[in-house]
Amino acid sequence: MNKENPMLDKLKTILPVIAANAGRAELERKVPDENIALLKSIGMHRVFQPKQYGGMEISLPEFTDCVAALAGTCGGTGWAFSLLCTHSHQLAMFSRQLQDEIWGDNPDATASSSIAPFSTIREGNGGVYLSGEMGWSSGCDHAEWAIVGMRRANAKGELIYSFGVVPRSDYEIRDDWYAVGMRSSGSKTLVLTDAFIPNYRIEAAKDMMEGSSSGFGLYPDSDIFYTPYRPYFACGFASISLGVAERMLVAFKEKTQKRVRAYTGASVGTATPALMRLAESTHQIAAARAFLEKTWQEHAEHGRNHQYPSRATLTNWRTNQAYAVKNVHCRR
Repeated sequence: MNKENPMLDKLKTILPVIAANAGRAELERKVPDENIALLKSIGMHRVFQPKQYGGMEISLPEFTDCVAALAGTCGGTGWAFSLLCTHSHQLAMFSRQLQDEIWGDNPDATASSSIAPFSTIREGNGGVYLSGEMGWSSGCDHAEWAIVGMRRANAKGELIYSFGVVPRSDYEIRDDWYAVGMRSSGSKTLVLTDAFIPNYRIEAAKDMMEGSSSGFGLYPDSDIFYTPYRPYFACGFASISLGVAERMLVAFKEKTQKRVRAYTGASVGTATPALMRLAESTHQIAAARAFLEKTWQEHAEHGRNHQYPSRATLTNWRTNQAYAVKNVHCRR
């Protein structure tokens, strides 16, 4: 899609360095500090941060184009950094008090997450005490805060899936991430032991999906915050898959262009089977991009029109992304 995207233009200037660091990222099992510094130098960590704190509030289609380009350069960096970005969108739906605490003195602050409710809680005065081993917190080495999942009982005793936000001082990072192919995401385990989370740092997931969280309505002139948190949180995963698939096409062409068969000397890159697979993959990935772009444009249009999406619309958006990812990867 031809459109102006200043953030993508800035990103392209640093991608060669991030590409050169890909091997190092796998060895270090996290996003290299240099990559984070470069991405922050162009302000990409602030794309979904409220303008009140110096953020950019760019559109979802602009962001997903950037994530696809970044993921095609280093998948782990794209995965971890996109989450640091989308978490800012989620934090903007928490209380003003929390947002002031996070960004008031450090507008560059980011949060990682571990949202599966693998935790135990006990009620305290004005909040809860949380303990647990919270896994898969991508990019946690570079975050000042973490969003963690819990199930908290309401007045009726019902367990409500909720999120709590804790500062880096309240948890340890267990260096246990060795997943093949995604070591560079640094998705390690956060260990919390009786970490106190005050009520102003807690929101029910249901409220954040229905426009009734503490932060909803704080930014009435914004296009990107009149929405549930989850479409923005989930968009990075599909755009990462798209970027990796698009890079696969380039890598395949580069690998086969000058390759010859050992016994016959025939060119692999011009052989009919290779060209047929390349052609099919090219069309599949182009179709997936077009489908995803249409979906992300619908997200943006709802925001611009301040039209809160229905459950049916949300379901359609989410399954669209899953279907597109399936199509670009199921036959590779």
